[in-house]
Amino acid sequence: MGQEKALLKCRRAGEGVPLWRLQRDVLRAAGAVEVFLSVREEQVWRIEAEGFDGQLLDAIEVGGPIIGVTAGLKRAAHGHLAVLAIDLPQMDAAWFSSLWAECGDGVGCVGRRSGGGLFFEPLAAIYPKALLLPAREALVRGEFSLQRFVAAAVAEGKMRVREITHVEIPLFENWNEPDDARW
Repeated sequence: MGQEKALLKCRRAGEGVPLWRLQRDVLRAAGAVEVFLSVREEQVWRIEAEGFDGQLLDAIEVGGPIIGVTAGLKRAAHGHLAVLAIDLPQMDAAWFSSLWAECGDGVGCVGRRSGGGLFFEPLAAIYPKALLLPAREALVRGEFSLQRFVAAAVAEGKMRVREITHVEIPLFENWNEPDDARW
C-alpha cells in the first residue's frame, strides 16, 4: 500500500475519518462491549488512537492476522470475539448482528463466499473463546493460515458458516492498493 491503511480517510462516515476509527465505531454499533486495537509496536499512530479497551501488540512479525485473533481471544473477558480487518471500509454493524444471531455457547460464525470451498471471510467474523487453545497450538506449529484454522473450527463444530449473499459482497471490498482508497 505504501502507507498505513489505518490512517486512510473514509468519506463514507462524513468528513472523512481514519479507518481505525470507522472500524472501532462499527464494532461498537454492533454491540461489542470491549474493542481492542491489534497493531505492531512500530505503528506509532496507535499511541493517539483513542476509544479502545486496550491494544494487542503483534508478538510475531510474520504470523499475520492469526496473531491478533489469538491475542484477542486470550484478552477477551467475554465468550466471543468479533474480528474486523482495518481494510474493509464498507463493513457495517448489521453484518455482525447477523453473525451474532448464528453464534451459540462456544460456537462462533464466519461468512463464506458463494461457491463454498475454503474461501471464508475470517477478518469479519465472530470467534468463540473456545478456540484459544487451538489458535495457540496453530501458532506453535507455525501454521498462520486463517483459512485453514477456520476450516478446522468449522469441521469441529466450533464455527458456523453463514453464506454471503450477492447483496453482501460489497461489504468485503478491501483497500489493498493506493487506488482502492476512493470512498
